[in-house]
Amino acid sequence: MTAWLAQRPWKRAAAWLVFLGPLFYATYGFANWWATTRANVPSMAFEWERQVPFWPWTIFPYWTINVFYALSLFLARSRHTLDRHALRLVTATLVACSCFILWPLHFSFGQPPVDGAPAFLFNALRGFDQPFNQAPSLHIALAVILWDWYRQFIRPLWARLVLHVWAFAICASVLTTWQHHFIDIPTGALLGLLCVWLWPLERVVSMPRAWRITRDVQRWKLAGFYAVGAALFLAAALYGSGVALWLAWPAASLALVALNYIGFGARGFQMDGHGRMGWAARWMLAPYRLAAAINAWLWTRKLPASVEVVPGLRLGRRPTHAEWLAAGQPRLVSLCAELQMPAGVPHARCVPLLDLTVPPTVRLQRAAAVIEGQRRNADGATVWVCCALGFSRSAAAVIAWLGRYGPAGSVAQAEDTVRRARPQIVLRGAWRVSLEPFKPLPEVPPHDR
Repeated sequence: MTAWLAQRPWKRAAAWLVFLGPLFYATYGFANWWATTRANVPSMAFEWERQVPFWPWTIFPYWTINVFYALSLFLARSRHTLDRHALRLVTATLVACSCFILWPLHFSFGQPPVDGAPAFLFNALRGFDQPFNQAPSLHIALAVILWDWYRQFIRPLWARLVLHVWAFAICASVLTTWQHHFIDIPTGALLGLLCVWLWPLERVVSMPRAWRITRDVQRWKLAGFYAVGAALFLAAALYGSGVALWLAWPAASLALVALNYIGFGARGFQMDGHGRMGWAARWMLAPYRLAAAINAWLWTRKLPASVEVVPGLRLGRRPTHAEWLAAGQPRLVSLCAELQMPAGVPHARCVPLLDLTVPPTVRLQRAAAVIEGQRRNADGATVWVCCALGFSRSAAAVIAWLGRYGPAGSVAQAEDTVRRARPQIVLRGAWRVSLEPFKPLPEVPPHDR
């Protein structure tokens, strides 16, 4: 027990808490003060919100976030996770307070008188919190971040249920204490998701460090296309107001896709090596992912899910779980960055590539090596190589494998083999340039193996 405690970065956690506390009160307080200097601070609320009941007792779950905030830092098992968690908290605070300064909003109707035990907490809250600092709700953003943090320590089902109920109570209390309007909740949740996405707790490159501005003209064109789509959705959300404000979600989703094409690359989709996407990325990109899935279905609905290229190797679109079962439960290799592998599929591997772009040769070398590894470990099972449509990324990966490990004598012969099996494949000249270095590996004499 003593050794376990000694391994915790206590001093670093205390240092982070000493930094985060003043940062919160300074930035939050400044944003409040700034709003009071404005002649007219608007409000954004729905008429139905006046029917939301005022429940004074919900100030208790509202305040618990302060305790869980401070405690969370001291639960970190390593400096890495501590720093990533603290950076999430810093990012949420700075982004939210910047929004409060750039477009301040105020709560449009006052709270009724409160007495008894809740009165103490309401009075303490009013001591530093004015009816400003609305969207995005920093309270909601922090609740999302803390929920993601605490769930890593909880395994029993009942305890996870308690965590979910607590997080829901925290989020609902911003309405029932009349602290926030509804618009503050989804915007705050989006900010929390953004922070979780920016600073993954796993030992992978954080998104700020992954940023590399591309020189690929095709990626810039696609980024421009998605950026225009984001702008149109945002304009429709702001112009339509009301229910149309939900269009800000696809606007944010397309904006993130544009950023992925400009600088984050395939890492921005946060697809792991087994074809599963991080939960924050799944939610932020949900509108785009839905559109991508519909697009894939429209293009491939009249085509077989996969075709055999050579014995034991199939090429096709990303399968559903039913299609995977019908195919005999093959080992999957996905080249898709934007769509997950179906749940419940063991041994799936993924080398995520951006759609409609040509990856460097090294990524195709990686894909070919993964295909070869799946074939060696298949125990007689088939390997199914896929992407969203099965037309470009997966086709190029199969060609790369055929050229390096397979029976094809050249890349041109490998392409002919793939095209005969799936005539719909689309490979521009740039793909052939990226595939050019692939040549069969020299035979290794038996005594050298």
